[in-house]
Parts: sequence; C-alpha cells; structure tokens
Amino acid sequence: MSRPVSDDPRERPAAAHTRPDGVSDAAVAAVGKLSEALETVERARGHLYDFHQLIGHADRQLGEAVEALRAAGLPELAADIDTDLLGRNVLPGRWTFQVVEEFDDGYWSAFRAWERAGRDTVLGGRRHVYEAEMKEARRTHGRPGHEARPAEED
Repeated sequence: MSRPVSDDPRERPAAAHTRPDGVSDAAVAAVGKLSEALETVERARGHLYDFHQLIGHADRQLGEAVEALRAAGLPELAADIDTDLLGRNVLPGRWTFQVVEEFDDGYWSAFRAWERAGRDTVLGGRRHVYEAEMKEARRTHGRPGHEARPAEED
C-alpha cells in the first residue's frame, strides 16, 4: 500500500534524520546499536551521580548522628564513628566526586567520542537515523499527531 504524498514539510523527516545516500540497512542498524549502547552508559552515569549524591547525603546524616550520640551522652562511640567513618573514602583515596570525575574523564568521554566517530563515519554525523526510520515505518502518514516533525523544524 503506497502512502499519500503531501507538500506539508511535517510529513517528511528532517534531513538531519535521513540516511545519507549509499548507507546500507546493516550500517544504519549497527550505528543505531552503538548509539543505544551509549544511551545505556548515560543511564549508568545517572546512577553514578545518584550514588554520589546519596553517599554525600548519608555522610551529612552520619555527622548529625555523631552529634546526636554526643548529645545523648555517648561521646566515646561518637568519637570512634567520627574518627573511622565520617568523611571516609568510598574507594581507596577517593570520595565519590573523584569517582565521578574519573568516570567522566575516562570511560564516558571515550564512549561518547567513539559513538560520535561512528555516526560521523557512517551517517555524516546524523543522530537517531535508525529511530527516525522506525518512526517513518510506524506512524500513520497524514494523521494529526503522527507528523514526521514539528511545524517549526526546517
């Protein structure tokens, strides 16, 4: 079944989301997998930042607990916890901000660079070509709410 042709630009994907001439389905799918892997790393990075903030919050709560132990007449226990646990490294020599910085500067940055290199090499830098083609295949052309792109997008 052929799809109706329309002069409405919203019925055509933006050039930024179309595959360059000569790029195979397999290449589009492979770069799509590379981008999907980066999206998973981005989610993991978000959890790493959650970990960073949760540990920081827990350390502040621990400080409050130490003060409460002192106020409750338990100065020895408070001092021991204060000395051994409050402000302790979560990994050898590292607080969570250092873990985040190392991750960002190392693995995450390298992953982003290789994902971009894959898009640049295969798709001329275009993003989400695989998903854009899936959208084209699945949407109901000509139906409100199923436009290829927003009206204000060139």
